[in-house]
Amino acid sequence: MKNKITLVLLLLVCALQAQKPTPEFVIHPFLQDATPNSIIIKWETSHGEESIVEWGTSSKLGKKANGISYDINFSSSRIHEVKIGGLKRFTTYFYRVRTGKLVSDIFQFKTPPFGSDNQSFNMLAMSDMQIDGQFPDKFSEIVNEGILPFLKNEYGDEVPQNLALVMIPGDLVSDGTNYSHWTDHFFEPSKNLFAEVPVYPVLGNHEKNTTYYFKYFSLPENGTPAYAEHWWYKDYGNVRIIGLDSNDGFRNIQKQYDWLQEVLNDAEKNEDIDFVFAQLHHPHKSELWIPGEEESTGKVVKMLETFTDKTGKPSLHFFGHTHGYSRGQSKDHKHLWVNVASAGGAIDNWGEFEGRDYDEFTVTQDEYGFVMVEVDANPSQPKFTLKRISRGNENIFRNNEKTDEITIYAKQRKPNTPEAVKINSGVAITGAMLKAKPFTSNFEGAYHDASHWQVATDKEFKKLVLDSWKQSENWYYLENRQKDDDLTDEPTKRLSANTVYYWRVRYRDQNLNWSDWSATETFKTEAQ
Repeated sequence: MKNKITLVLLLLVCALQAQKPTPEFVIHPFLQDATPNSIIIKWETSHGEESIVEWGTSSKLGKKANGISYDINFSSSRIHEVKIGGLKRFTTYFYRVRTGKLVSDIFQFKTPPFGSDNQSFNMLAMSDMQIDGQFPDKFSEIVNEGILPFLKNEYGDEVPQNLALVMIPGDLVSDGTNYSHWTDHFFEPSKNLFAEVPVYPVLGNHEKNTTYYFKYFSLPENGTPAYAEHWWYKDYGNVRIIGLDSNDGFRNIQKQYDWLQEVLNDAEKNEDIDFVFAQLHHPHKSELWIPGEEESTGKVVKMLETFTDKTGKPSLHFFGHTHGYSRGQSKDHKHLWVNVASAGGAIDNWGEFEGRDYDEFTVTQDEYGFVMVEVDANPSQPKFTLKRISRGNENIFRNNEKTDEITIYAKQRKPNTPEAVKINSGVAITGAMLKAKPFTSNFEGAYHDASHWQVATDKEFKKLVLDSWKQSENWYYLENRQKDDDLTDEPTKRLSANTVYYWRVRYRDQNLNWSDWSATETFKTEAQ
């Protein structure tokens, strides 16, 4: 009798299991926290506990790794997380995920190199892809009609060979507390990209410090212990990537700045690190939207500038918040400022908000797009090239047009010292026209990209009456305000009578290398 009851129960269990529906993907597989020897793969299903990744060095796979699953929103839906270890650096792997009868397609990924491997690679930065009600499919367009075709056309290989990682400095969704914004607005449009390239975001204001963010992303846990994943860093080859939290409640925590200084100190001593890239959401300055500026970001910029001056290692900071592209540079430092929006959020159009033409910025565009960074790890001359790839705006469509580009070398490539042209006669108090001879450089392809003029009443240039810094281009409000300026002359302002003035000039090339200052020249103004 017992055997019959047991058999009936077994058949009943089997019948119930047979009736249980196969899980469905809520979020397709995406990659996290890649190292030369490991990677994390995550996905979300409608139900089901099983978390398996089958993987190998070919599409035959052959190996298996188990992970964990956990609740996301107090429903049957489960996030799955599997960490694969024992991988070889800078190697392509194939994988698929499995939860019960649900099996994904086979995807690829590529592990990072060590810095000492001197391997070149590409990375991508974009931000502010929160949905815009007027153009709700814009982020999908950016990924599937922009990024993926661009990678194929530009580099002609599979996605993991073309792209190492994606950085997102904030505002991934419109409302971080809304579950569907994550599943439908962020992960669904990007599934074909993030299945094969790891993504590294930082928090924007729209994430609202939500639990969803911290459950979905497994970021490097090397920040301050009490603030895990609010700030972190990741080394990929010869680049150190630093993620920071610039949001209210975190931007002024001293522990974040103390931690950042420690990370920069470590990068200073690490001979394999040639460049430092930081990302945080809020701008220090914004030509399209002044109300979006945050003074705390200026503190980060100063720390990066100091690091670069001390080490000679170029740095940059990526940001968003303002929905448009801007590329600028620090005056005295080899440091870039790059706004990588908008990848979906409504454009901050020219004239829509209060703006300002800042000296630091060479170009600002009210357009959608993304930024590519091509890192050349050649040990004799490491460099990176940053390119803005535009998708235009509602008035002008651009199909992956390159609208801006700059290359930065790790090693110094000084232009020749400019020669100031003497002023022989007395100068009227209305002002003088300062002149210098044309730009020259010993490096092939270098050209004149900026000039810095100073006039003072003392030989040490501590009492400045003119401090003028201009770029070869200054695109502001759809106009190049530097058109036809060859940068070899500069007018002074009104001057005092019967006074001796000291002046000098230095030139910068398009790779942010400054020359030495010219020899100091003098002139005297006429008596009134």
